[in-house]
Amino acid sequence: MSIPEPSGREAAVAVAPPLAGRVPQEERWSPTILEQLTDWLNRRIARESFQLWAARFPLTRPLALKRSRALFDIMAGFVYTQTIQSCIRLELFELLAREGPLTTPQIAARVGLPLDGAERLLKAARSLELIALRQGRWWALAQRAAPLVDNVGLKALIHHHALVYRDLADPVAILRKTGAEHPPTEVREFFPYGDVAQPQAFDRATVTPYSGLMSDTLPPLALDILDAYDFGRHSVLLDVGGGQGTFLGYALERHAHLRGMLFDLPAVTELAAGHLGGKGLAARVALHGGNFHADELPTGADVISLVRVCLDHDDAAVLRLLQRVRRALPKGGTLVIAEATGAPDALPDPDRSDHGRGMTRSPIGKLPDRGVVTPPTSSRKKLSGSVDTPMRQPHVTPIVRPAPTARACRPVPHTLVMSEGWTR
Repeated sequence: MSIPEPSGREAAVAVAPPLAGRVPQEERWSPTILEQLTDWLNRRIARESFQLWAARFPLTRPLALKRSRALFDIMAGFVYTQTIQSCIRLELFELLAREGPLTTPQIAARVGLPLDGAERLLKAARSLELIALRQGRWWALAQRAAPLVDNVGLKALIHHHALVYRDLADPVAILRKTGAEHPPTEVREFFPYGDVAQPQAFDRATVTPYSGLMSDTLPPLALDILDAYDFGRHSVLLDVGGGQGTFLGYALERHAHLRGMLFDLPAVTELAAGHLGGKGLAARVALHGGNFHADELPTGADVISLVRVCLDHDDAAVLRLLQRVRRALPKGGTLVIAEATGAPDALPDPDRSDHGRGMTRSPIGKLPDRGVVTPPTSSRKKLSGSVDTPMRQPHVTPIVRPAPTARACRPVPHTLVMSEGWTR
């Protein structure tokens, strides 16, 4: 029996080649002392007897109750999301904002539910502090749900989540499929551009649903990005993957001297023409149809923006896109990358694979909360287009700003500015 020689990481852990007929020894975990203590404690906590003791003992009872509530919230998360989706579908929050407070029979009549069904929904929404009960019988809108009344983007996302719920009816079955074996899902059908070789061949009917969702959910983020970075210092902005032109429209309205370019699939640029034309911006915008995964980007802009683009694609695709961006920018040009990441302390960890579509490590290196960072050497060489041509260190300035209080429930953008020397 021929045993291949171990290489790389395997060579570092293999002491000797296994003998014929023996099962090769698996790599063994070597925990630190702290990790051993943590594992010992976790094994203790896993015992029912310890849990009962911790729940009764005065010093451990508060922590035990806090963690049990957190675990219950995870278990009940699906019920929570179904409750808020039901409220959104029935326009309950709008009803209470417009006519409330109302009694249970009044609400049941207005939303078209039987009395017992309306009562169950109202009690569930109250438990989540979405609505409030006043004087024992009057239902009113609560502050937690108030921002949802006029937030078109959040309501559009909540409606869209119905596709996800149906796809996840059997999550284990999806996890057991890999690559081409993945079954068709409603989310994939809604975002079809990720699974076809030539998305530029799509017609308007194909791109309208997802482009509309992206446009509806972008305004709060777009305004925060424009607050975080001053595009007024530039002359021409190229928005790559700009959809219907929502972000570009806001940028041009804020800076009267700024001219715009938009690059997206041809059918999407048709939608953008209507949107930007309706805002009176058609004369200041040049639309370019193409596929940024395969086509070169148009030149002529001194700043290029990638808004909610990078985390939707894997490393290889993003790296190729960044190379195209670099070729399209003039010397001293600027690249602005912005992603909605929630609160500053909830930024995605580039070393993990639980964000984006297969994103395992950012091609531009790990992003800190502030300051200037330099991409890894390997990434700089890849971005330069040649492993033999070193790339000058870019000035990379991440900007993380909490949304103003008036913008309740808006995602906080993580804006990354790469400029001065990145392009040459």
